Amino acid sequence: MSKEMLEAFATLEKTKGIKQDVIVEAIKAALVAAYKKNYNQATNVIVEFDERRGDFKLMTEKTVVEEVHDERLEISLKDALTINRAYELGDKIRFEVAPKNFGRIAAQTAKQVIMQHLREAERNHIIDEYSQYEDELITGTVERRDNRFVYVKIGNVEAVMPRNDQMPGETYNPQDQIRVLVTHVGSDSKGAQITVSRTAPDMVKRLFEQEVPEIYDGTVEVVSIAREAGDRTKIAVKSNDPNIDPVGTCVGQRGARVQNVVNELDGENIDVVKYEEDPSDYIANALNPAEVIAVQFGDEDDEKSALVIVPDYQLSLAIGKKGQNVRLAARLTGYKIDIRPESEVEFVDESSDQAEKENKEAESDNLVAGDASSASDITEDSAAEEEPEAETSSDETKTEDGLQAEVTNGETVDTTEE
Repeated sequence: MSKEMLEAFATLEKTKGIKQDVIVEAIKAALVAAYKKNYNQATNVIVEFDERRGDFKLMTEKTVVEEVHDERLEISLKDALTINRAYELGDKIRFEVAPKNFGRIAAQTAKQVIMQHLREAERNHIIDEYSQYEDELITGTVERRDNRFVYVKIGNVEAVMPRNDQMPGETYNPQDQIRVLVTHVGSDSKGAQITVSRTAPDMVKRLFEQEVPEIYDGTVEVVSIAREAGDRTKIAVKSNDPNIDPVGTCVGQRGARVQNVVNELDGENIDVVKYEEDPSDYIANALNPAEVIAVQFGDEDDEKSALVIVPDYQLSLAIGKKGQNVRLAARLTGYKIDIRPESEVEFVDESSDQAEKENKEAESDNLVAGDASSASDITEDSAAEEEPEAETSSDETKTEDGLQAEVTNGETVDTTEE
């Protein structure tokens, strides 16, 4: 019996990861509970375990007294002396209680206690071992599926993948090898539970860390991710080294790096955009591949609102199919984005307004100068017109000889008397 028990301990430790000490403590607690159930008290019960032989002994401890009031806790001096003549009043004597003397109810209680302790030990072992893998990628094997979960075997434990964590369009068959992100390690009434996902945004981040060494070592940093699993993802990156292009690093030569991530996600489209400290530049990058003319921000009461102006022919591209492009850009940047075509919006440009104001002032000055010049010209013309009238005001002229001549029909008539 002892050999079989030791072998059982070894099997439990190998398959469930439960240490022998934990199992031994569970059995001790079960024997104490069974004794209490059978004898209605357990204050003087001691369980001993022989590690070499694998034997358990259930002992009750009684005190040597002159007169016995409770046989479960005391023994008379007379009876003690029959066991050993060295006993005295106040000594403690241990008596073995054979488990075979326990009733059926006591045995059932022992079984329940053992099973409870083993479940708790297994749950704690799973939590301790797999909590280090939380938010990390891990490879598992699909075991089965039902209407709620896909069950994935990870190591010696079974993880669950809820429906909202399953990629749209993917089929999970038994024995399929899949990569999943561990999103939660905890416990419920049934024991430890590990939840995994293939739709979490952090899965894209972990895949890029494996494909791009610069992200893994921190040279390139992933700032934000917006994802609609199975369809499209936008990921914003920035470089902590001015000599490294973050977007080109993530895309890789001929798109090799990003293509590996796309293949792992079953063809999901991935847009890698550059993070900018300037919100307007960041929003413009996030709306890639659409062209952005200008970005205007709301008042101080609505700091996270932005109006984006795009060319008329780029409006549908900026919004995306069913609003997906602008929706992902809003999640990526944290701004509420309103997109308007150029033809419908009059946007304010301070620099152009100032230039326009200066041009108007210059035109006004030129107009005043032009009016003054016109007035001067009119005055001079009037004076010029008056001078001939003064010269031709008389039809008569005088010659040097003092003779008076009258001009008549272009001929000069001499009117001097002889």
